[in-house]
Amino acid sequence: MTDRSIAIVGAGIGGLTAALALDAAGHRVTLVERRTGFSEVGAGLQLSPNASRVLIELGLGSALRRAANAPPGVAIRDLSSARPLGGVQLGPPFKERFGAPYYVIHRADLQTLLLDAVRARAGIRLMVGREVTGLAETETGVRLTLESGHGARTDTLEADLVVGADGVRSRLREHLDAKPLRHCGQAAWRAMVPREAAPEELQGDETGLWLGGGHHVVHYPVSRGQQINIVAVIPEKFGGEGWGQLGEPAVLRARLHQAAPVLAALLAIPDSWLVWSLVDRPAARPMARGRIALIGDAAHPILPFLAQGAALAIEDGAMLARALVQGEVPAALDAYARLRSGRVRKVREAARANGRTYHAGGLMRFARNTVMRRLGPARMSERYAWLYGWSPDGTA
Repeated sequence: MTDRSIAIVGAGIGGLTAALALDAAGHRVTLVERRTGFSEVGAGLQLSPNASRVLIELGLGSALRRAANAPPGVAIRDLSSARPLGGVQLGPPFKERFGAPYYVIHRADLQTLLLDAVRARAGIRLMVGREVTGLAETETGVRLTLESGHGARTDTLEADLVVGADGVRSRLREHLDAKPLRHCGQAAWRAMVPREAAPEELQGDETGLWLGGGHHVVHYPVSRGQQINIVAVIPEKFGGEGWGQLGEPAVLRARLHQAAPVLAALLAIPDSWLVWSLVDRPAARPMARGRIALIGDAAHPILPFLAQGAALAIEDGAMLARALVQGEVPAALDAYARLRSGRVRKVREAARANGRTYHAGGLMRFARNTVMRRLGPARMSERYAWLYGWSPDGTA
């Protein structure tokens, strides 16, 4: 059964992807966003084949090729000595193996190409500057109360179902699961620098991953190769409540004072950093019920140690559209929740395990380095075949 009316709350990566997938499946979509503009902070993100495959199938392949970079691999080094520890093979062999490329892209560039696609679809209505302040569910639909202008105007929106894509601090999640957020004792510091300003050794197309005891740094080119995105994850005693707070460069340099000279030179370039306190929360149980479904961070915040936050949100959008092809709404959403729960749990656990491995010390660090050397780049990428080989039709 198609041609349902669907309200999506939140026009981030997951909400925009879901809107495109649901429109392609024949539904009428209203996308509600509390912001009035779409400037994106957060710098870069990674799109592994399980995500890029979905976007390509939605007709965004050409736009992605223009906006994204395809790194040939990941070079893994010791953070203090710069000694090579191993690598991960990406590039053409990776694309051939998994049927889709591994991209890195500036979040704003991905947001822009998704927005352009949404605005080109007659079946998608975009409502900005509206905040959802109420939700009433009936046997036949949902009614949302929307406020704009700081409460100056109130509207209602009726739909057959509502999709919560409103991020890690989702208000719609409260209707299904009220588990609290938990600060993880770590923070991600993010910055962008001009590529030509970076040390010459770090100006290549590969992704750099530097591992140290209790912290790590990753960097890769974005913005069509014009800038380098840098992310440093370090311990944090007290988590902040805000997103993208300004960080003092001297604080980060002091925390990573043991960084190898070439990495220290890269970290010394930014004159400002944005800091995100890392938070965790078990996946919502259920991820959908009745006529309400959750996707992305609203449903399952994922720690960044496997670079799968955006990818899982994109997967969710594709699977929600597939689940709604037939059956009544409650049954279809129940099927969506069942289909996603095992996958989400496995990725979440793998990300947490990766975090422990990245930040290992002592014997665990020695064992990690030994395993990476023995496996080599090609076998390192094969370790996550179950992740990268995923597709909406259930094949891997």
